[in-house]
Amino acid sequence: MAKRGWTSEASDILRAGEGFRLADVDPDTHPGYEGDKKSGAEDLAVGIEALGELQERLFAASRAGVATDAVLLVLQAMDTAGKGGVVRHVVGGVDPQGVELAAFKAPTAEELEHDFLWRIEKRLPEPGFIGVFDRSHYEDVLIGKVRSLASADEIERRYDAINAFEAQVAASGVRIIKVMLHISPDEQKQRLTERLDRPDKYWKYNPSDVDERLVWPEYMDAYQAVFDRTSTAVAPWYVVPANHKWYARLAVQELLLTAMEDIDPQWPAADFDVEAEKKRLAAS
Repeated sequence: MAKRGWTSEASDILRAGEGFRLADVDPDTHPGYEGDKKSGAEDLAVGIEALGELQERLFAASRAGVATDAVLLVLQAMDTAGKGGVVRHVVGGVDPQGVELAAFKAPTAEELEHDFLWRIEKRLPEPGFIGVFDRSHYEDVLIGKVRSLASADEIERRYDAINAFEAQVAASGVRIIKVMLHISPDEQKQRLTERLDRPDKYWKYNPSDVDERLVWPEYMDAYQAVFDRTSTAVAPWYVVPANHKWYARLAVQELLLTAMEDIDPQWPAADFDVEAEKKRLAAS
């Protein structure tokens, strides 16, 4: 059932299912949500409270040994699309002791000695945690494809390896939510311009972002291939229009809430005599 300002389930309307075409998604829209920026902020605040309680229940249940579930949020996007804002405004609203964040940069010399999934497997969330990948193993089929860092045969092998890996992860009790934050090249240009206009944003600017803009169509084709090859029943892709930051954050929060509500973690029962402890405490 759709909640608050949602007219449709975000997990349905944003899913990259059979026949999905990235070119048909308008980054400037907010599908499935009938509200505006103001109501979106209000719903985000309500969702933060709900997500916080669900996360605490999941964490508590896992610490008591009665739950083995976890959630993994994979964030992929072109630069400036808002991954950091999602981490701060959505995931950042829950208790940090139950969150594991991994920001994958260019692989180190040690990581390059192993298969591309080696470093990913080491950062999977433990039971009771919400794990967040700020970029991920998909860099190895996106940049790898666009920049010809791997052969076509190797890219195909990686798609298959990813599907097998994610199926194994899902079978272990990890709910996988893969999100592409989709912005337009014009919106990215505005955000990059702001970084150059504000000294407090210089640190966020990377000259290589302009180089990546020059092959934007190639990246969109690479993303389409990713959706075609790796959006599966156990690890589907969701494409979130992200020109409006408020909507992107709200949509990702809704996807997380849906996953957590499906897990439905419960507070663990006391493993001691509550009434006896009340008496002991009162007498102490």
